[in-house]
Amino acid sequence: MTEKVLSNKKNGMLVLLLTIVLYVAAIAGVVFGGIMLDQNDSDPLGIVLMVISVVILCFGWMTLPGLKVLKPQEALVLTLFGKYIGTLKDNGFYFVNPFCTAVNPAAKTKLNQSGDVKSVGTAAASAAGTVDADAMSKKLSLKIMTLNNNRQKINDCLGNPIEIGIAVTWRIVDTAKAVFNVDNYKEYLSLQCDSALRNIVRLYPYDSAPDVDTTGDGIADDGSLRGSSEIVADRIRQEIQERVDEAGIEIIEARITYLAYATEIAAVMLQRQQASAIIDARKMIVDGAVGMVEMALERLSQNNVVELDEERKAAMVSNLLVVLCGNKDAQPIVNSGSLY
Repeated sequence: MTEKVLSNKKNGMLVLLLTIVLYVAAIAGVVFGGIMLDQNDSDPLGIVLMVISVVILCFGWMTLPGLKVLKPQEALVLTLFGKYIGTLKDNGFYFVNPFCTAVNPAAKTKLNQSGDVKSVGTAAASAAGTVDADAMSKKLSLKIMTLNNNRQKINDCLGNPIEIGIAVTWRIVDTAKAVFNVDNYKEYLSLQCDSALRNIVRLYPYDSAPDVDTTGDGIADDGSLRGSSEIVADRIRQEIQERVDEAGIEIIEARITYLAYATEIAAVMLQRQQASAIIDARKMIVDGAVGMVEMALERLSQNNVVELDEERKAAMVSNLLVVLCGNKDAQPIVNSGSLY
């Protein structure tokens, strides 16, 4: 299905004014025709005037369904007796064939996205049985929309369950494809976002892991969901775009909005991260302590402060490492006697 943009003239206001004038004239015709027939029952002019006025009053309203108002960034897909005749895109007040029908299969679909979120008052009115005019509208929005899909629990490439959520920015670029190629373009987009998210997330570990190939080139890399979020989001966007091309939708951007381990392993993974952080900290402390000990021995030797044999050097190194690497402050024992 190929989109056909209609270039109709915006005659809506003219047709509306003509309809109002005809109705006023028909009402006047009924009045004058009744007066003429009251004076002469067989007056042919009165009969003709009465018949024409009644016909206008009965069928003049049929032009009103052909009046269409479009605001900026709105479109109307029109069909005539089941045949697609074109799309109105430019804003204005139009008059089209009154028998044309506007089509929007996703008009009543409400997703967690911009433009589909109701206010409290509107929700209360809907609960009370009031029909929302915007929900019943057959117009398609051409604005940039944001779909915030629900969080999903997915296993990463190492089998660890994680929870992840994405926000997808999209818009309709081909109204004919959006309406006729898929049953409901909003639901279709939401399902394809879920599917693409699963396909991409299962290729990455949550954190960098050895011997993991995330690009598919056969070479291990350090890609991860937490450390390569921009790359992951771009791959998700490309995956979704490939799936929704047939629906006439353009994916502008995809962003990860939530990323965390699943609750059943979150505590264990937190302990693992804490252990890794402790090991890294200890390594840094030991490296610094060894450097300080080397510097102390070198300075003592250069300045000839004291001559130490190997045994006393080892004892000094041990004491300094205890003081520098210990978790608590050292409490040294001072020997007030001789060295021997």
